Amino acid sequence: MKIATAAYPLDWLDSWSQYEDKLSRWVSEAAGNGADLLVFPEYGAMELATLDGADVAGDLEGSIQSVSDKMEAAATLHQKLAAEHKVHILGASAPVHAGFARPVNRAEFYTPTGQRDHQDKQIMTMFERDPWDIAPGGPLKLFDTALGKIGVLICYDSEYPLLGRALAEADVILVPSCTEALAGYWRVRIGAMSRALEQQCVTAMSSVVGSASWSEAVDEGCGMGGIFGPPDTGFPGTGVIAEGTLNQPGWTYADVDCASIAHVRREGVVRNRSHWNEQESRAQHVVKQDLR
Repeated sequence: MKIATAAYPLDWLDSWSQYEDKLSRWVSEAAGNGADLLVFPEYGAMELATLDGADVAGDLEGSIQSVSDKMEAAATLHQKLAAEHKVHILGASAPVHAGFARPVNRAEFYTPTGQRDHQDKQIMTMFERDPWDIAPGGPLKLFDTALGKIGVLICYDSEYPLLGRALAEADVILVPSCTEALAGYWRVRIGAMSRALEQQCVTAMSSVVGSASWSEAVDEGCGMGGIFGPPDTGFPGTGVIAEGTLNQPGWTYADVDCASIAHVRREGVVRNRSHWNEQESRAQHVVKQDLR
């Protein structure tokens, strides 16, 4: 498969047609470059709040309601584009009211055959906890697709090894992110690269980039697209298959062969994935030595 992962700027939108045009351009460009799987970033859908004006877009609670109300229309657009261009799309995530006590951070996944499912974020950042009050959603999922087995760890989730381990069967783990500073970008990138190392798979990170001063939640974005693998047999020695340019909007592309993933898991120089369970017994016995 060819993966396209986005460094995506949030725009002020004066009409729904502007959003349709923007998303259509992005999908058309990636598909035109041969991409099979498109990855948009965490909270990239927050730009939809601008359709209700500055007061709503700049209000934390108001922006949640505004974006949540528009996500079914956004889903219809994504499904249309996925079918038209024959691509799989992980749409930009959004805070949505989904039957939980509080909104969840949800990314929708679309196939070219019209199927649709979603992944909710599992662990909230400090800002999501307070003051935004976004809640953990439903469980982790493993999507069995025509491209291979695909999982999603939304931003902060990628920094937790046990969540990555739960997706150990995945060929590719998608990591949509939204980080406001370079340190945040590198935390998520290090998490994505670590999960690729541990589970001997490919991870694909997307980012929100640029300024959105109209929003308290996503006012600054720092990052770039990146596709990573285990630094082992059949993959680059750095683990970096492809990376974009920091804070420059656009797509980053990489060709990924699931056979290469199976090969490194079977015959890699190291076998982190298959040796994972050896940690448990070793970690239970820590001998404390006083060397003062």
